[in-house]
Amino acid sequence: MLKALMIAAAIVVTGNGMALAQENRIDLIRPDAPELAVQGELAVGVRTIELTNPGEIDILKVAAGKDLPTYDRPLTVEVWYPAVDGGAPTPYEGVYLRDGETQVTLHGRATRDVEPKPAAEGGAYPLVIISHGYPGNRFLLSHLAENLATKGYVVASIDHTDSTYIDQGAFGSTLVNRALDQKFVLNEMARLAEEDGGFLSGLLDAGNTAIIGYSMGGYGAVISAGGGLTQAAMEFSVEKTLAVHLAGSESYADLPDERVKAVIAIAPWGMNRDLWDAEGLKGIHKPIFYMAGSADDVSLYEDGTKKIYEMSVNAPERYLLTFADANHNAAGPIPAPVESWTVSEKLGRAPFDHYADAVWDSVRMNNIAQHFATAFLGKHLKGDASMSDYLDLVEDAAAGVYAMNEDGTEKPEHTYWNGFANRTAKGLTLMHATSQ
Repeated sequence: MLKALMIAAAIVVTGNGMALAQENRIDLIRPDAPELAVQGELAVGVRTIELTNPGEIDILKVAAGKDLPTYDRPLTVEVWYPAVDGGAPTPYEGVYLRDGETQVTLHGRATRDVEPKPAAEGGAYPLVIISHGYPGNRFLLSHLAENLATKGYVVASIDHTDSTYIDQGAFGSTLVNRALDQKFVLNEMARLAEEDGGFLSGLLDAGNTAIIGYSMGGYGAVISAGGGLTQAAMEFSVEKTLAVHLAGSESYADLPDERVKAVIAIAPWGMNRDLWDAEGLKGIHKPIFYMAGSADDVSLYEDGTKKIYEMSVNAPERYLLTFADANHNAAGPIPAPVESWTVSEKLGRAPFDHYADAVWDSVRMNNIAQHFATAFLGKHLKGDASMSDYLDLVEDAAAGVYAMNEDGTEKPEHTYWNGFANRTAKGLTLMHATSQ
């Protein structure tokens, strides 16, 4: 049966090789996309950098009763940035799928190694750090990375060692290292911006940073925002290594960074296993925007992301965008590459389910995520007060009233979600609260 499915899928995927070459786009904007999803005016460059964090605990080699082993932890980071007009976009070749074996080519807007475009008036661009799930890779949220770069952000997306499709290791490494990797990459991006001669020299302002994380990246983002872990979370720990994030500890108190001005956590994993409680989440003192599907069966919704949102009571402002009936893949992953439709012999299923949702179109969810990320980061990293108009909405999109005059002005009773065309704000809610 498995072999038959693989042959059938291969026929579908390879039936038109020329068409396949044009697939796997990460930059699609649907005609019904909300207003702020549209790409910005800047061209985009992309480069790959290799970083090394010396003297880190090698979680995969920790053994009971022995000294903690250390190693120089390598991290590959993809950097998108505003660029001069660099000509034709460069395909992303050799990108691994969920099976860790199949390599595909993605297509977007960025041109590799093109010259950066300096920010206007001697300024610098805000920095956005993107953190994938377990497993994942630095291209999983590349739709968002490219989109934000067109709008004047430098975006650094991390390949988290021990947590990618090709090197997935024991879960304990991901639990300990996710937030630590985010902090290290922030420090390194700051260093590279201050050094002379590099392509990032003077280009970004690390003192004006946001972190975006999906699933286990969202777990790390919540910790980076100040969410300390519970004592119960230590049960997941290897030789107490997770204690570095324990609420109330000195190491936990040192992790949240004042340079991080805003956080977006998409389907953050952890509350479903009691890794946080109300006391630990009181440590979040940064604006934070959560996104989730109401049918998330991985991180959970009512007892997962929604509960994290409700307990983030000290965040200056917090949001929860919910996609009705969407599962764990809501908003974050790129559209499923065409090759992922083919059944993987290694996985015993098509990797398609790692990217797609059974109810929502991925491009639609990507566009909605791009829209709200643009508004939220525009408000908190660029100081654009007008972005509040896209965030201060009636909670249930279905309750919004669309009432416009013939000249395009709003009638007094108009409460429809700003930025959404008539009949398009469907299946969505946006909760909003400020600190107590």
